[in-house]
Amino acid sequence: MVKPIDRELYPFDSHFADIGGFRMHHLDEGQGDPVVMVHGNPTWSFYWRNLVLALRGRFRCIVPDHIGCGLSDKPPLAAYPYTLERRVDDLEALLDQLGLQERVTLVAHDWGGMIGTAVAHRRPDRISRLVLMNTGAFPLPAAKPMPRRLSLVRDSKLGAMLVTRFNAFARGATFMAVERKLPRAVADAYCAPYDSPENRIATLRFVQDIPLSPADAGYAIVDAVGRNLQADHGHKPALLVWGAKDWVFDDHFLRGFQERLPQAETLRLPDEGHYVLEDAPDIVTARVQQFLDAHPLPAPVA
Repeated sequence: MVKPIDRELYPFDSHFADIGGFRMHHLDEGQGDPVVMVHGNPTWSFYWRNLVLALRGRFRCIVPDHIGCGLSDKPPLAAYPYTLERRVDDLEALLDQLGLQERVTLVAHDWGGMIGTAVAHRRPDRISRLVLMNTGAFPLPAAKPMPRRLSLVRDSKLGAMLVTRFNAFARGATFMAVERKLPRAVADAYCAPYDSPENRIATLRFVQDIPLSPADAGYAIVDAVGRNLQADHGHKPALLVWGAKDWVFDDHFLRGFQERLPQAETLRLPDEGHYVLEDAPDIVTARVQQFLDAHPLPAPVA
């Protein structure tokens, strides 16, 4: 059982959906057109807390924790595959259960962008606007080398041991993914769901499942989403929010999105890191609100 998170930091009520026999935790805050916020690895819905507080007065904020992450169930590997395909299936099932069939604004960070845009590729008409933050939705750019720190986790027993025994991925991200030191309580909250080796399976498997070549599971999904991103979403309002000091989803990825979504607006923050919502919460939150105000959705058909 994950230790309760400080309500002053995370002042939300929990909701749970049965997804494939496992409990998927999610936030469901506010009313109005849905804004679905999809986290990556090793974060969880806690990452979106400031944006939820800013938007829930006007929008219905749906914020899931992937299975194995946050406050969702954390099944053993024998019971759950922890693959990109299953992540996509899970998110699609949650949206279907909640009746979110249209007018969805997709907001995504890290590998949440890949998961979210893969769901959107199955039903592009479900998504009306996109806000993407330091993420990917296509194969690793040719000019971008795989970061050594990720390769250590993905491809070695040492890396796997560091993640599962010492929570190295979640704890390490609290200082390697930011340019401004996190308050101790915030850093601890990011790590709280991953409080035992058994509860750290997802943080390891997310990295081990990164598809780098056609031989890797999940590569076909990544490739298909990347090739169709412009056709699926090139006509929709889009905002790219980028912490330029991200050493994984860096400017190679930003340019990849700008090429595929030429209509997208860009907020590039030169001094911010991967956890861009932690490094510049006020700037990012204000820009997202401005974007949503500038691109209102048509009134729903009665």
